[in-house]
Amino acid sequence: MFDAAVPPPERADAARNRGRVLAAAQELFAARGVAAVTMDDIARQAGVGKGTLYRRFGDKGGLAVALLDAREQELQTQLLSGPPPLGPGASPRARLAAFVHSYIMLAAEQLDLLLMSETSGPGARHLTGAHRFWRAHCAHLMREAGARSPDLLAEVLLAALSAEQVAHWLHTEGRSATSVADGLAEVALALAQPDGAG
Repeated sequence: MFDAAVPPPERADAARNRGRVLAAAQELFAARGVAAVTMDDIARQAGVGKGTLYRRFGDKGGLAVALLDAREQELQTQLLSGPPPLGPGASPRARLAAFVHSYIMLAAEQLDLLLMSETSGPGARHLTGAHRFWRAHCAHLMREAGARSPDLLAEVLLAALSAEQVAHWLHTEGRSATSVADGLAEVALALAQPDGAG
């Protein structure tokens, strides 16, 4: 019986095209920078029609999300089942600080792709599956730490982790990723104070 909740398997030719597009985008972005590459450039390099590219990914933001997916899944796996303090087994506050450190290092390595994925359209940052995962994870840890309004505090923390803000600190102000991560870990710990702590 067909299960509507399970997507049908990807056709072999569609999977090949997806792989070619992602490889072409990765190569072009690395060589020229994300902003200098057009969707036409990627379609030409991958040897696929523009229609195929737009139907599959929508825009460069969609391509950026797809390219980031593997790295983000690695971090998600560490959060769910990796060793503490990032994974289970440490206090919620220690896990929150570890998440901030790991996320900032990921952001620093993939900043151009993150910027494209988060700014390709209105509210793009909030629409990705990764953002929903980070929000749920941070809210869970805030709740476990006894913080008031954990969902709102998770959003406040993630706003400080936005690619635009991180780019400002790293490129405009010339801060190191480590100093940004240390400072934001302190912010996370301040936000995660138990309700009534002063």
